[in-house]
Amino acid sequence: MLVALRGGDARISDLAKPLPMSFAAASRHVAVLEDAGFLAREVRGREHWLSLRPEGFSLAERWIHEQNSFWSERLHALDARLRARGRSS
Repeated sequence: MLVALRGGDARISDLAKPLPMSFAAASRHVAVLEDAGFLAREVRGREHWLSLRPEGFSLAERWIHEQNSFWSERLHALDARLRARGRSS
């Protein structure tokens, strides 16, 4: 869905059509992406149009970077401890 929206705004039905899921499942998926900040919804008449929210991706990218840094530091510390332990045996 996110890849499809790179081409511009689309309706949920447009996004669901090529996917092996029901409209209801696609709608639930869209709701999760909206809650995560990746999509914006605009009601135009009776249709709901979706667009990408670049700022949502920036927040996700920042969180991923923070997690990567956190776990890299922990793994380096574990590696150093295991190497030191191996030398003392």
